[in-house]
Amino acid sequence: MRSVGGRGSLNQKFQILALRDVASQINSGGDLQTVLQHLIAAACRHAHWSLGSIMGIDAAHGYAYVIVRYDPTLIERQLPDRWELATSPSLIALQRNEPVYIRDARESVEFPGYRKEAFERDYRTVLVMPMNCKDAEGRPMVLSVISRQITEVSEDDLAFLGAIIHMGAIAVEREHRLEAEKRAAQRLERALQAHTSLLEHVLSDGAVAPLSAMVGMMLPNPTVVVDFTANQVIAGRPPNALYDEASWQEVAATTLARPLMKAAREAIDRGATDAASLFLDDGAQRFKISARIEPLTVDNQLVGALIIFPTSREFSDLDLLMLDSAKFALSVQMLRSFIRFRFETRTQTELFFEIVEARWRNAGDVTQRAQRLGLNFSQPQQMIVVDFPDKTKAFGGASVDVEHTLARIMQQASLQANLIAIDGGVVCLVPYDASKRQERTVKVTRRIAEELGRYFDEPPVVVAGNRCAALSDYPAAWERCSRMIRICRSFGLTGAVSAQDFGPLPMLVAASEAGDVRSFVQESVGAIAEHDRENGTPYLETLSTYLQEGCRSQACADTMGLHVTTLRYRLSRIQELFGVDVDTPEKRFAVELAIRLHGVIDNRVSAEK
Repeated sequence: MRSVGGRGSLNQKFQILALRDVASQINSGGDLQTVLQHLIAAACRHAHWSLGSIMGIDAAHGYAYVIVRYDPTLIERQLPDRWELATSPSLIALQRNEPVYIRDARESVEFPGYRKEAFERDYRTVLVMPMNCKDAEGRPMVLSVISRQITEVSEDDLAFLGAIIHMGAIAVEREHRLEAEKRAAQRLERALQAHTSLLEHVLSDGAVAPLSAMVGMMLPNPTVVVDFTANQVIAGRPPNALYDEASWQEVAATTLARPLMKAAREAIDRGATDAASLFLDDGAQRFKISARIEPLTVDNQLVGALIIFPTSREFSDLDLLMLDSAKFALSVQMLRSFIRFRFETRTQTELFFEIVEARWRNAGDVTQRAQRLGLNFSQPQQMIVVDFPDKTKAFGGASVDVEHTLARIMQQASLQANLIAIDGGVVCLVPYDASKRQERTVKVTRRIAEELGRYFDEPPVVVAGNRCAALSDYPAAWERCSRMIRICRSFGLTGAVSAQDFGPLPMLVAASEAGDVRSFVQESVGAIAEHDRENGTPYLETLSTYLQEGCRSQACADTMGLHVTTLRYRLSRIQELFGVDVDTPEKRFAVELAIRLHGVIDNRVSAEK
């Protein structure tokens, strides 16, 4: 490589006219490839070079790629379109930002690739100049011109060629801007088309699932739509390499559905929606992933969420516009389901209370109204009443997860059930279980308590009613269920409860105030129970067995496996410590009643624990 030498400069007037012609050629229109082709052709013709090329420099991978060539004498043959930068002057021209002049490529030791090709293609002098612009792939470009004879290059020649390159660089940047504007216009047009398609889908009363698929195609990021109104999760593209699209959609809708819904709710409640961390475990693999969670609301009530997983590309303003369109469409679609559900729920509730409060007059009218709402009171049914511990999550309110959980439980139990909202709970009307022990009903009530216990963080009270064969049977069944729920709430009991769990005694005292009942129990046997807990004594058990055996000492001793002397000592200690007297029938009844009520309050709670 030699430093740039001197060659007779071209006539200035000729150069000015040549530059005007070059500008006309470069600006004659076309895409970026055409602009570059015009540029290299003009540089060779007007600066008197035999052939040339423009190359994009991929320094990261170590290659220079030929973008366009100018060779009017080129014979049809395959030429290399990629040069290793280690054997090319292009990288040096870029690094130094100055021309690289090879006076005679056939004698070049520094660039053996050029020396070999110089003999093959019959050329001598090479000049490589940086262009200060980039190609369509963002690679910096250099212009290379070649002469078949040894050519001296003057400062004027470099200035002239530099002016051509500068005009070309301006044209290239113009093409980049035009291309960027074209792409932006296309994206805007696609966004408007997508927005129109979303609205058309919503106005046609389509479903959430296909709408979610449209949203997934609109946005550049993988997404998951969480629909709280239908208790479903709809996934699009997978967020990582652990899943293919089909397996991700399946696992998101099944195993990961509950964790995704819970994570979405918690992130929205905390206000940490921009960068939420999700810890997911599908049973086969667990992973942590960050996500952006957009709440979907209707009348300030949460009906869903859009989970957006990050990619290397940042959200553009246009992406944000499409995101707003997607959120609007999903919210409106969920609004339809929400309003439909709430209307049907309210109407069913009004009819149900008209029946259980015996406010109806015409049975035929009630039956017809019920049929229109999907209810059937013409066949034997029983009601399962669920009383929620958290009244703010009332069935049919801001969230309808409870409804879908109950529907799933009924479906798994093969029960055709109607769910009716009540204040702070829900009534499930199911076909009457005619089996002697009502095994299916017991199993369903326990499952309801277990499933909703996780939702509320505490089991609700779940009770099953009697057989209802006619409209007139419902008021009594409703009153019985309500009475059992009042007993449970008074005594602090939760979970699935039946009358057999209590025996008849609590039903007889249900009308009493819970505070009075507890006071009676505490005054009668509370001190004995507390002494047993603190000292490990069996005094309350001994007294209970003694009363059950009709106050017969020998029978009680045999039942408890004691010597009768030991029994009499215990009874005397009970009399001495607590002043309990069971000599008369009235006193025996009061003590036995207190013991039984104590068992209802404490034993049931212990069994649940």
